[in-house]
Amino acid sequence: MAINVSVRQLGDGRFHQKLERVLSETGLDPCNLEIELTESKVMDNPKAVVAELDMIRQLGIDLAVDDFGTGHSSLSYLQRLPIKTLKIDQSFVAGIGTNRDSEEIVKTIIAMGHNLGLQLIAEGVETAQQAAYLLKQKCDLMQGYLGLTQITTIDFV
Repeated sequence: MAINVSVRQLGDGRFHQKLERVLSETGLDPCNLEIELTESKVMDNPKAVVAELDMIRQLGIDLAVDDFGTGHSSLSYLQRLPIKTLKIDQSFVAGIGTNRDSEEIVKTIIAMGHNLGLQLIAEGVETAQQAAYLLKQKCDLMQGYLGLTQITTIDFV
């Protein structure tokens, strides 16, 4: 289960305690939970959230950066964040097959992410051409609508 969280929620320094309480009360295994943070919001004030993110990771919860490529990422902060996953923004995926620049950006994000040991998810996959390109680039997972068949998250590796 993935949950979108705002940087403001992380800013009070006690979010990890709330998560710990919820895990305890529900019995949910932390490995079944992923916290998603929007790239642009994390990069607004990365120093303020790194410690909180570290404590969330220590609970066994995975962290993902959503909408990657649309914000102003600092690659030095990207390597410091305790994340497991980068989610490639659908605006780049939409350009696959029609926009060479989008294809190159997606290819570069996948290569960079793999070199950093991260899992890559492409959002907004809607065509067979997009899926084929992402498979060729060794994207780990895809989300979106492909024709009439809904793809929620399928492992193509």
